[in-house]
Amino acid sequence: MPNFDSPDDVLHGACLCGAVAYRAQGPLFATSHCYCNMCQRQHGSVGSYGNVRVDGFVLERGAAELTHYQRSPKGRCGFCSVCGSMLYWCGTETPERIALALGCLAPGWTGKVEREWFVEHKPAWLPPA
Repeated sequence: MPNFDSPDDVLHGACLCGAVAYRAQGPLFATSHCYCNMCQRQHGSVGSYGNVRVDGFVLERGAAELTHYQRSPKGRCGFCSVCGSMLYWCGTETPERIALALGCLAPGWTGKVEREWFVEHKPAWLPPA
C-alpha cells in the first residue's frame, strides 16, 4: 500500500458511483480537516483533503459527468453530477495544487492529518482530536 508521501506514488480516486475517476502523482501533502461552514454543508460533515500538484492530476474517466461549483471567489469544487461525490477543491490563491477529498482515494489514505482549519466551527458531535 502506498504511503502517498513519495513522488513515485500514483494516487487513484473515484466518486461513489464510479462515473468519475482520476489519478494523481504523489506526494500527497498539506493534509487537513476543514470545519468551515461551506465544507460542512458541502460534505454533510467535515472536509478532509490532501494536496497534490495540479500538473500531476489526470482525469481518467467521466469528463461529461464532472461538474464544478464556484463556492466562493477563492475556490471551486469538482464533483460528480451523477452521485454528487465531492472529489476535489481548487483555490485561486494556490493554483499550482489541487486538494483531493481524502475519502475518494483508493486504496484509502491511512496517514495523519497535518492541520485543522476553522476549529472554532468544529461541530460538538465530533470526537476530540
